[in-house]
Amino acid sequence: MLFRYISKRFAVGLIQLIGLTIAVFFLIRLLPADPVSRLVGMNSSAEAYAQAAKQLGVDRPLLAQLATYLGFQPDIAPGLLQGSLGVSWVTGTPVTTEIAAYLPVTIELVTLSFILALAVAVPIGMFGALNPGGKADKGVFVYSLFAGSQPEFWWGLLFVYLFFFQLGIAPAPLGRLSPMSSPPDVVTGFMTIDALIAGQFDIFVEALHHLMLPVFTMAFILSGPIIKMVRQNMARALQSDFVLYANCAGLPRARVARYALRAAMAPSMTLIGILYGFMLSGAVLTESVFSLGGIGQYAISAVLNYDYPAIQAVVLVITAISLVVYLALDLIHAAIDPRIAY
Repeated sequence: MLFRYISKRFAVGLIQLIGLTIAVFFLIRLLPADPVSRLVGMNSSAEAYAQAAKQLGVDRPLLAQLATYLGFQPDIAPGLLQGSLGVSWVTGTPVTTEIAAYLPVTIELVTLSFILALAVAVPIGMFGALNPGGKADKGVFVYSLFAGSQPEFWWGLLFVYLFFFQLGIAPAPLGRLSPMSSPPDVVTGFMTIDALIAGQFDIFVEALHHLMLPVFTMAFILSGPIIKMVRQNMARALQSDFVLYANCAGLPRARVARYALRAAMAPSMTLIGILYGFMLSGAVLTESVFSLGGIGQYAISAVLNYDYPAIQAVVLVITAISLVVYLALDLIHAAIDPRIAY
């Protein structure tokens, strides 16, 4: 039964991915932009324009371009079926290579931020629900509103001013490492993991040090809605029949709280999954403040340069990762409540 549930969810995700890929292909070509003129200039000759259009492959009908992009015409250029995301119109580099360089930066940042946010938000939200109406509960409510009331770049700049300029306990926002340090050989793309693989523990510590402020910034923003969701779901679970029965049966309060938390985490995990997919591309402001150079900044650059292959690749990769996260959440939901799989 669980296998059938997973297969069904995977099939639905694959259909969504294919549909979104085709939709994005046509939508970006409906934009009032001319990538050929961007390449050769507005005052180019007709011959130069035609040559550039042929070089980019936009001189053919849209359906023919789509067939090439999907990989049904490998004699012209490899496509998705051949594992190719195309070649950047700006740099001439395979988009797969560029994605592999930028994506791990954002995944490392977002994942560490969510780990910290969950470590803070779940206990705080749980504590607020267990003590409704008290000072702690009111403090939790104020904090959850305060943490998400300002954009992340504002908090990032504030934390840089406070922890770097005033207190001097954080590094300057100059990237993933100090300009004087040599990064480890790229194996996974994750600076901390590559440093451990290379046995460079000083670089590992330095990478964590440089991630301190951006991770703290994003965790501070993310913890607000997670706290609110956990607290509300926990309070609702505490009023459910099975919790009332557990209290009447005289079970310890800590054990009852664990039962309620398990019931409250299912809808909370849905919010966490949505936020994770959103932050993969929405972390661009944090990346800009701390000069990290992640996938968000790469996507902005691709849009500004009308780099269609890069835009399509970013949307496809982010969508694929989001669908994987949602599939993992479905499995977690099924583990928490096995009735979902039936």
